Amino acid sequence: MSYIDLQVNGYRGVDFNQDDLSAESLHSACAALDADGVESILATIITDRLPLMCQRLNRLARILESHVSCARIIRGLHIEGPFLSRKTGFSGAHPIDAIRPPNVDDMKRLLEAAGGLTRVVTLAPECDEGLRVTRYLVRQGVVVSAGHCDPTLEQLTAAIDEGLTMFTHLGNGCPGTLKRHDNVIQRALALGDRLWLCMIADGVHIPFFVLSNYLKLAGDRAILTTDAMAAAGCSPGTHRLGRWSVEVGPDLAVWAPGRSHLLGSAVTMRRMEQNIRAHLGCTDDQVRMLTRTNPLAAVAGMGGVRPADTTKQPENLTTI
Repeated sequence: MSYIDLQVNGYRGVDFNQDDLSAESLHSACAALDADGVESILATIITDRLPLMCQRLNRLARILESHVSCARIIRGLHIEGPFLSRKTGFSGAHPIDAIRPPNVDDMKRLLEAAGGLTRVVTLAPECDEGLRVTRYLVRQGVVVSAGHCDPTLEQLTAAIDEGLTMFTHLGNGCPGTLKRHDNVIQRALALGDRLWLCMIADGVHIPFFVLSNYLKLAGDRAILTTDAMAAAGCSPGTHRLGRWSVEVGPDLAVWAPGRSHLLGSAVTMRRMEQNIRAHLGCTDDQVRMLTRTNPLAAVAGMGGVRPADTTKQPENLTTI
């Protein structure tokens, strides 16, 4: 089984969000992903101050332009933030001082820095005034995903009507306590026939019995993603994700200092396959759908599409 992962922040000791990321480090991470059965990923840059995000995106793009071994695994970029909710409990691993209201000018800067390689942008649709950024991204051929957000059902529906098609790591990126019935998880599930619903199957982000419920409701529009950070594929210990220095325990949970919330995951795609087979009884066909078929379908039609004002993409980066 070969896997497609739409959200990877780092791997095997390498943080994609580090300012001094080298081609050698990125090659090492890609080689580890390949050895672990991962065919391709979207490398993910998370929220920080806009100039830092642009520098990190540009560094990744430049490495991918000149290193085929990395570009074979990293088929594009996922920008998660900085246009997220500032409401308590929704920011997760994203520094709240760097979260900002969505606007097209800032989005253009990020896309330009990424050199036409952006495939997915995660944002909070309720913060996108007039859904201007959502519409702009859709015109550029970028998949728009809701995440770290708290839209009403009406706001989420309106964003879907404008082209939003995905929900980032459902069940996470929100407070541990929510309203009993009307909450962002239930709203996303209610609109699951119009959304690709991404979930982390590590048993930590979502208990397996809850994941089973989500998968039943999501039907054939569910996707498994790791949201992996540098600790993925490593032994427990101290690792980094952007600004954060985190301790990873034997259960591979990645906690913020004080254990207030999770910060990415240390799970691998192969471990998630083992989890859903052992805990949920998933068949070969179900595993393939969740870890390959659906991720590919979610980014279908992306090949060759790029912002008009960016440089041409290398041929081997035009599809995922």
